[in-house]
Formats: sequence, structure tokens, C-alpha cells
Amino acid sequence: MPPAVSPSPGSAAFFAQLADPRQLLELFEALPRVYLFVKDTAGRFVKANGPMLLLHGCRKEAEMLGRTDFDFHPPALAAQYVEEDRRVMRSRKPLRDQVWLVMGHDGMPRWYLSTKIPLLSDRGRALGIAGVLRPYDHTGPSPAQYGRLTPAMEFVLQHYGERIEVRQLADLAHLSVSQLQREFHRLFRMSPGEYLLKVRLLMARRRLEETGDPIGDIALDCGFYDQSHFNRAFRAQVGLAPRSYRSRFRR
Repeated sequence: MPPAVSPSPGSAAFFAQLADPRQLLELFEALPRVYLFVKDTAGRFVKANGPMLLLHGCRKEAEMLGRTDFDFHPPALAAQYVEEDRRVMRSRKPLRDQVWLVMGHDGMPRWYLSTKIPLLSDRGRALGIAGVLRPYDHTGPSPAQYGRLTPAMEFVLQHYGERIEVRQLADLAHLSVSQLQREFHRLFRMSPGEYLLKVRLLMARRRLEETGDPIGDIALDCGFYDQSHFNRAFRAQVGLAPRSYRSRFRR
């Protein structure tokens, strides 16, 4: 008779035996053009592989650890990354192949596919997120189709506090207004105006969370006509008045 084979301990038991689960992350150093990152619930980087360090202009991992997206990216772009991280942690579900514009340390914007997963404790509490970026050059619409919108999106990131007309964005993209509207809907499932409002509200939320600035000043600085316009837009999108949001989420 063949010798008895011990039953498999199961995958969970196998991984529980590892002295340090981080050793699995070393595989990402061998994967070309894959950018690995791990963040805690405060958005601080706790792990980044070599390509991710280079993308952010860091020579050693220690230069990136403990810092956040706001230390490396334009604030309006970083706020969008952080909002998505929070969404992944709230839902406890992975978010796969999201298309993102990312500014490298050389100042050049490039398009990437981003996949993020929540990192949960044994009791199901969110501890942070892990994710990977891949250059967006091989699936779905061509990078050139996104690239046409890059100047318009960069302009929004830099000038969201100013009066911006859709015609301005269309001119930057060398498209007609109707073409720009169609491209935004096709690629991002929102209009240019909705994207602008999203950026303004994200920046306003950050100010409400991190400062004691008067709400009227925040409204004007983030591109709203006045405080009442800001209050209506904020409540419609967030479900709370700005003052109530600050009371609940002020850090």
C-alpha cells in the first residue's frame, strides 16, 4: 500500500505559518512595469516596490514610508486617490482596473490602470489597502484617447478654484464641446462639469477635515460662486451640510 499522505493544512493555515507575510511582496521587485504600494488607514505608505519608488522620485523606501499621496502629487489629484482608497476600505471589496492619471516625479502625466484591495484584520476591520499600478498601454481604449483629455484634466487640477468654462477645456483638448462631452462620458462616465465639481468638492472636504478656515472662504477658494451655492452642492453630493461634515470628520 502507498504511504499515507498527510492532509493539506489548507491555504489559511499555510500562510499563518509564515514568519513574515511581507516576504511575498518581494516578488513584486521582479515584475517589470508593475508598481506596488501598501497604505494604512491614514493613507500613509507602509510598503512600495522599486518601480513605485522611482515613479515618486525616491531612491530608498525609507524616503516614501510614512508619507501620503499629498506629499507627492498635486493636491486635487491626491484627494481623488485618497477618496478611492477610502471607498475600498468602506466597501471591503477590491476595485479593479481603474484608469488614473498619475504625475511622475518628472512632472509628466501618464495614464495607469490601478487595482486596489482592502487589507482586513482577522475580525474584518480595515487596516489599509494594497494596490498595483500598470501603465495603461495594452487594454481597452488606446492611451491616445485618454491622452487627448490630459491637458483639460491637468487644467482642472491646477485651476479648480477659478472660473472654468467647458469651452476652455474643449479648446485645450482640441475638441468641440460636444466631442469633449462625449469623450468624458465614454471614458469616465461623467461630464467635464461633473468632473470639475468632483474635484472642487474633494478639495473642500479636505479643507473641512484639516483646517478651521471659514466655510465661506473654503467655498470661494474651491471655485463656488458663494457659500449658499457651495452648501447646496455639498449637501447634494455628500449628504451632509459642510458644517455638519466638519463636526463629524474634523481631524
